[in-house]
Amino acid sequence: MLEVENITVRYDTATVLDEASLRVEKGELVGLVGPNGAGKSTLLRAIAGLIKWEKEVLKGTRQADITFEGRIEFDGERIEQLPASEIARRGLILCPERGRPFAEMTVKDNLLAGAYLCKDRNEVGSNLDNVYKLFPRLKERQNQISGTLSGGERQMLCIGRSLMHQPKFLLVDEPSSGLAPKLKEDLFRRVEEIYQELGVTILLAEQDVSFAFDLSARNYVMSRGHIIAHGTAQELLGDETIRKTYLGL
Repeated sequence: MLEVENITVRYDTATVLDEASLRVEKGELVGLVGPNGAGKSTLLRAIAGLIKWEKEVLKGTRQADITFEGRIEFDGERIEQLPASEIARRGLILCPERGRPFAEMTVKDNLLAGAYLCKDRNEVGSNLDNVYKLFPRLKERQNQISGTLSGGERQMLCIGRSLMHQPKFLLVDEPSSGLAPKLKEDLFRRVEEIYQELGVTILLAEQDVSFAFDLSARNYVMSRGHIIAHGTAQELLGDETIRKTYLGL
């Protein structure tokens, strides 16, 4: 369903991604693990079309010169040259790190903003009901200003907003970042429900290796912009070098 081949991203002379490649089949939940700064978020942003968008925004300015190379195929079609809005329209949706809601808007309005590509009001209402079933706390907070939410609530809102377009494929970036263990466990169950009950294919970028390994069928390990290993949790944990050097376990 998703094939990423030799993605390289440079900001001026700094290489953030170096020929990173991965593949996700339809119906899989795949982990992308590695330490902070490994390039996980940049890879997800590249897949979602945001690196190309950023390159266009910065063109002709004195800010960082961005180089983007490589091939991305989604649902059998090349997408690396498409604008981010078209990639989202095809059902490939990014749920960014740390939520980032529209702080001055209510929870409900934030969720509705996630459905901007959907023109069917009945479908939007049905999707909103499904999000409230998945995250009852968001229904309780639907009229609350999003900037006053807790970190865990903001992360729920981010995932809920990503679901409002009924994604075929969800890119989830560091969902457990900054959360207490109990909130991580609850979020773990919600991501699992999205995968198993809603049937959404997921690529999960996560610094918490145990969190990712408990969810994913197989995993890619990143370090300094490289994909240095891939396999099941059991295979990766069985490699002492990978476990100690790259996973910190």
